[in-house]
Amino acid sequence: MVKAEDAVIARLVKAGSHFEVLVDPAVVPEIKAGKDLDLRERLAQDHIYKDAKKGDKVSDEFLKKQFNTTDVFVIAREIIQHGEVQITTDQKRAMVEQKRRQVVDFIARNAINPQTGAPHPPGRISAALEEAKFHVDPFRDVEALSNDALDKLRPLIPIRMEHVKVRIKVEAAQYPRIISDLKAAGKILEEEWGSDGSWSGIVDIPGGVQSELQEKLKNKTHGQAEVTFVEGLGH
Repeated sequence: MVKAEDAVIARLVKAGSHFEVLVDPAVVPEIKAGKDLDLRERLAQDHIYKDAKKGDKVSDEFLKKQFNTTDVFVIAREIIQHGEVQITTDQKRAMVEQKRRQVVDFIARNAINPQTGAPHPPGRISAALEEAKFHVDPFRDVEALSNDALDKLRPLIPIRMEHVKVRIKVEAAQYPRIISDLKAAGKILEEEWGSDGSWSGIVDIPGGVQSELQEKLKNKTHGQAEVTFVEGLGH
């Protein structure tokens, strides 16, 4: 479970009554986006409160009347998804900074400079977001925030979200060394084993990981991996 001091209060007012839970702030954006996450390890306490700070709990009878269930995790999901989240200034500052880093990492991984075909360094993206005075909502989904951030970045730096298809061929003995990297980098679209025992495949990867993946393949195959860029899938 999340520690109480690290949790935030989610509050829902229903039929004039307050219902509160102490929840890990990291899961709030995903719950609000409708994702079905297990809250069993995400609540500080398995209780629904009238006032979490005072420790005043809601009775099972009243929960049943208002929510048609006494299941704490079902009720907590409704409170988080439809209620308001109470956070301190320090909590908000930390959450905004963490979400900003996630947005920068997402853009660095998925976008390129269309003038060079290379990814933008995270530092350049971060500086451009500062220049654009981009507002980070700590409770919004990273991908949705990143799309808004791109709109702010385009007037300042040449940038485009892009996926590329890469054809890779390695000897049989090298396959176990690189397959986990390929799966982590993107999606394997096609693969086959040659009559000589070699493995080849086409992998769809975010544009921003091209250089990183090439370097890993080079190191793990001692430069013997054959890498060919098939086509860009820019959007």
